[in-house]
Amino acid sequence: MSDAASLPDLAPLRDWFTSYCSSFRTSDRDVQRNFDLKEEHTRNVCRDALLIAQGMGARFEMLAEIAALCHDLGRFPQFRDYHTFKDSDSLNHAHLSAHVMKQHHLLDFLPEDERACIEIAVRMHNAFQVPEGLATVTTDLLRLLRDADKLDIWRVFIEYFNTPEEQRASGAGLGFPDLPGCSAGPLAAVTAGKMVQLSTLKSLNDFKLLQVSWIYDINYAATLRLIRERSVLERFQAMLPRDGEVPDVLAQVGRYLDGRLEQSAH
Repeated sequence: MSDAASLPDLAPLRDWFTSYCSSFRTSDRDVQRNFDLKEEHTRNVCRDALLIAQGMGARFEMLAEIAALCHDLGRFPQFRDYHTFKDSDSLNHAHLSAHVMKQHHLLDFLPEDERACIEIAVRMHNAFQVPEGLATVTTDLLRLLRDADKLDIWRVFIEYFNTPEEQRASGAGLGFPDLPGCSAGPLAAVTAGKMVQLSTLKSLNDFKLLQVSWIYDINYAATLRLIRERSVLERFQAMLPRDGEVPDVLAQVGRYLDGRLEQSAH
């Protein structure tokens, strides 16, 4: 990694992002609500990425902010062209984000090794797991981006479920039906301490369970502390059924979170 004494000014990149968002502006209120959702999400992921990266060095903090700013660029053309945020019904938004980044030469001001590092982090941020064999700094950046992304996706969904239906951003629920209970597949995955696969979901409650299972995929102690501070698990608990296996499964995730926090305190 280049460790230049003076850091490049990110103001032009931040300004570019603002105009990029504006270029999708539409008078269709429902569509605009989805674009606004992604613009706000991106800004929050930048904030959370910097919170997690604190103390990891100024250069790494800068890379974290750039990766966060670029990670969801593909969401805008995705929603414009397909009217969904569901990748399986459209295209891989992370690959599209990396393409938009290259198309606009957004990283030309960085050394080649840092450009490559950010491109991989953006392209892989939505993969089910972090791939093996990446350079250490790329792995660190990818893990950090995934943590920061999850932190704000939780906020998006908590707000979504607590907003009257007519005011919701239509793309946020990925089109899952609001059915009672949770399906056996997602419950079994969380019980086994695993992340829930998107392909096993049948309802909005399953989707909530999938997001709870992301707690098993957190990489940094700072993220774990933010999960606790923001009462993420408790808020999902309040939105999930209180019968059957669900309370036990959530209690198990709670114990896992406590254990990880305790570990990180030593």
